[in-house]
Amino acid sequence: MSTRTMTVAQAVVEFLGRQYTVDTVGGQSYRERLIPGMFGIFGHGNVAGVGQALKQYQAADPTLMPYYQGRNEQAQSHQAVGYARHTRRRQTYAVTTSIGPGSSNLLTGAALATSNRLPVLLLPSDTFATRAADPVLQQLEHPHGYDITVNDAFRPLSKYFDRVTRPEQLFSALTHGLRVLTDPAETGAVTISLPQDVQAETMEVPEEFLAERDWRIRRPAPEAQDIAEAARRLRAARNPLIIAGGGVLYGFATEQLRAFAEATGIPVGWTQAGVGSLAWDHPQAVGAIGSTGTTAANALAAEADLIVGIGTRYEDFTTASRTAFQNPAVEFINLNVAAIDAYKHGTSLPIVADARKGLEALQEAVGGARVSATVTQQVAEEKARWDATVDAAFAERYSPLVSQNAIIGAANRAMDPRDVVVCAAGSLPGDLHKMWRVADPYGYHVEYAYSCMGYEIAGGLGVKRAAVAEADGQDGRDVVVMVGDGSYLMMHTELVTAVAEGLKLIVVLIQNHGYASIGALSESLGSQRFGTKYRTLDAARHTFDDGATLPVDLATNAESLGATVYRIEPGETVIEELEAAIQRAKAAPEGSGPIVIHVESDPLIDAPSSESWWDVPVSAVSALESTQQAFQTYTDHKSRQRPLLGGRAPGEA
Repeated sequence: MSTRTMTVAQAVVEFLGRQYTVDTVGGQSYRERLIPGMFGIFGHGNVAGVGQALKQYQAADPTLMPYYQGRNEQAQSHQAVGYARHTRRRQTYAVTTSIGPGSSNLLTGAALATSNRLPVLLLPSDTFATRAADPVLQQLEHPHGYDITVNDAFRPLSKYFDRVTRPEQLFSALTHGLRVLTDPAETGAVTISLPQDVQAETMEVPEEFLAERDWRIRRPAPEAQDIAEAARRLRAARNPLIIAGGGVLYGFATEQLRAFAEATGIPVGWTQAGVGSLAWDHPQAVGAIGSTGTTAANALAAEADLIVGIGTRYEDFTTASRTAFQNPAVEFINLNVAAIDAYKHGTSLPIVADARKGLEALQEAVGGARVSATVTQQVAEEKARWDATVDAAFAERYSPLVSQNAIIGAANRAMDPRDVVVCAAGSLPGDLHKMWRVADPYGYHVEYAYSCMGYEIAGGLGVKRAAVAEADGQDGRDVVVMVGDGSYLMMHTELVTAVAEGLKLIVVLIQNHGYASIGALSESLGSQRFGTKYRTLDAARHTFDDGATLPVDLATNAESLGATVYRIEPGETVIEELEAAIQRAKAAPEGSGPIVIHVESDPLIDAPSSESWWDVPVSAVSALESTQQAFQTYTDHKSRQRPLLGGRAPGEA
């Protein structure tokens, strides 16, 4: 067997450059680079290892593993996740870091990727395996376990973790890691810790290890007996409801969902990850469900006797903290490629299968069964009621400050149907979930499993990279990031990355001088928006609640980073100017770099009510009257909470 002498880092880079994802959907096959590039910030730990290898291959073959700069390790992992989601988990990036803080900066990114079931390959450097120099700069010492390093913190945050302490361990570490990356049921963060001395050590690498390798995405078909039983229950149900999650999109099952909904008349609500599963104006589309849902979806959920969950993990927002489903006879059929999700709520009928294949089998088995005319009429009425509510919210006009509702409406109108809106944290995700009118399966990208402040610009860059690759020289999608001032301040530095690469990312930056989402939540819980306003400190009373608004100019900040900035001044024509600014930004040529549109909003104007609830405990005892009142409201909602264990609760008929 022929071998080559190379460093561990060189073997990592060359191996990753020759890995391919193979996928077959609807009889059509795809083969794409699994790891099309690597992000990295260099320090001691990786500068002489992976850094040297990337430089060496850049000189020899720049297409093997292109290197991309970033300004923060966490943001680099967010870029990888944004790319992975837009490519439907067929591709992702690798991220290399130095030891210590460079590595631990990735922890939030690992948690985000795993929570969202999205693949990212993390290669944090580690302290000396030999302990020849010990302790080294930035090494964390534990007196009770000297083999523990900061990288052990990745273990609970990763779907796969390994530490390569000897060169020959690299073979199994990489192959097992990529196995998890390409497994739709198990994917998430894959972390392979690389001690800095091991990275630079030599090893004999078999040529077969460095050859091209295909990783087939497995899409299992459902079992016939599960489909037969699901069809029986669907035919017997009087008020069925479909909840579409991200699995519909990752399974390329949107057309199958549409066909199934049209054939059966069953209404479809969607989770945050499932927005785009069905066009917003489809007759069976009742919109978002749960705490940030529409009144249409929630009204139907309350009466439903059968819930068909497709590709959803049933997060607490989706179930309105288990208050959404009030029919005492409600049952769940859960179709999911991941068994952990298929078995949720104690369902007696989990279907562990690919969403597309499962829907195709279900439609054939159900035959010509349809919901009643009464259900069809109720769906149309509830849908019309909510559509009118959103129309009114989008039409709101205030001066000098406008509502966030009107800002969302302006962006929705100004963007093309194929464009992508990106968001992650604050009040925007909930408002977008309720009101954004999506027509394209790729048009909505809101990271909400981890709802990480600071994801927006970095994740948006990942989406933009994928959209550019997808276009391949043709007219592509514009990517519009919507971000509040609080999240912008957390991690805006990736604007510099966009400037360096000329990536046209459109950012709608909404300034409301504080944390609007937590402010509203705080008020509803009786805590009077404590600690949520950006104000100067009143030292005498030690409070930030009543001071002057901070003289922060985020538009100038973005300009100083090299972005083009459009300022929308408060006034009567804000919405018209905002629409025009977005269209002007869209007209800018590709390669012109990021464009930031700055607009102010009134954080006290809420989005339309979902007529739903989210369980956030309220202090049972308080000297504040506002908290006392909030606790009474909380106990009223709590009385409607159900365990959802699969059967009827004790005492129910």
